[in-house]
Amino acid sequence: MFNDSLNGTLNDTSADSCIVPTDDDDFDNVFRFVTNGFLINIIGVLGLLGNIISMIILSRPQMRSSINYLLIGLARIDTVLIVTSMLLFGLPGIYPYCGCLFTYYYVVYPHIAPAVYPLATMAQTASVYVTLTVSLERFVAVCHPLRARSLCTYGRARTYMIGIVVFSVLYNLPRLWESSIRKEWSDELNATVYCPRQSALRGNHYYTTVYIHWMYMIYMYLLPFGCLTILNCCIYKQVLRANKERQRLSRHQKREIGLATMLLGVVAVFFVCNLLPLVINIIEAFKLEIGIKLDLLIQISNLLVTINSSVNFIIYVTFGEKFQRLFLMLFCRNAFFRTGRESPDGAIHEDSFMSNGDRHSLR
Repeated sequence: MFNDSLNGTLNDTSADSCIVPTDDDDFDNVFRFVTNGFLINIIGVLGLLGNIISMIILSRPQMRSSINYLLIGLARIDTVLIVTSMLLFGLPGIYPYCGCLFTYYYVVYPHIAPAVYPLATMAQTASVYVTLTVSLERFVAVCHPLRARSLCTYGRARTYMIGIVVFSVLYNLPRLWESSIRKEWSDELNATVYCPRQSALRGNHYYTTVYIHWMYMIYMYLLPFGCLTILNCCIYKQVLRANKERQRLSRHQKREIGLATMLLGVVAVFFVCNLLPLVINIIEAFKLEIGIKLDLLIQISNLLVTINSSVNFIIYVTFGEKFQRLFLMLFCRNAFFRTGRESPDGAIHEDSFMSNGDRHSLR
């Protein structure tokens, strides 16, 4: 998750000037250029391509299911998250190092940041709770299969997505009033420049302590991380138990276990990429002293958030047998890659979506 200090999106109101000196030898500028200006932009572009392909494949008629609907929603949210990450951190990370994108850094970025940052926090909130919903759906399907038919339906998945989006928008609505724009004339640059600043609301001690730190830690870290840990531990235990009795499982049970195994990987990547932002939030909430610049950790955490939103396609195409076949069929028009019987509309006559490596079908 984007760390909640605004990660450089808004400058401190106590700063004397909006002007940022460019220096390609300064370590901070070099580090920011590598992590933000280069890696976030490159990974972001690849992630956008992967998410678009995922949405196309998961939207195919033969892929229709509640879990796939949730994964489509997650891909859409991750797409928004990647775009906002590039606008807030990727493109602005270029100018301090090489002086490129002057107009974007001093004119476009200051005007869009106050609106794009709330959109980014809405997307990250939705991403967290969609991931939690995916785990909850798998928990029901694997640990309570008799209730899955009534609880894990396409209609319920749509309702969950709408509820998550509404909650994410309402929870992050105060972000719209956290910033203002400062305008000044620069004799050095011979131009009028702008920079985003913290508003009086953002500078309020009680608002920062309660909403920015503690509520953020509870609703964005402790609550979802705790639920994800419990749900996925139960799923993992059930997967281990099922693998020991694999010969006695029905075809449908093998599908559910295989899909649960794949989604454990998605959650594992989510935990790894969001661990550092959690640590940073704790440091800020308790005002801890550390032996490294916090800004450097924040830049790394923003990179990890972008990576987390960009890699699900790789997991799907690696572990999803049917996903892989549809990908090759739709984007690699070569008969050598086509396997299985295909209907006139391109549907492959098999129920599998994901495979855990032994070619058992998954939903």
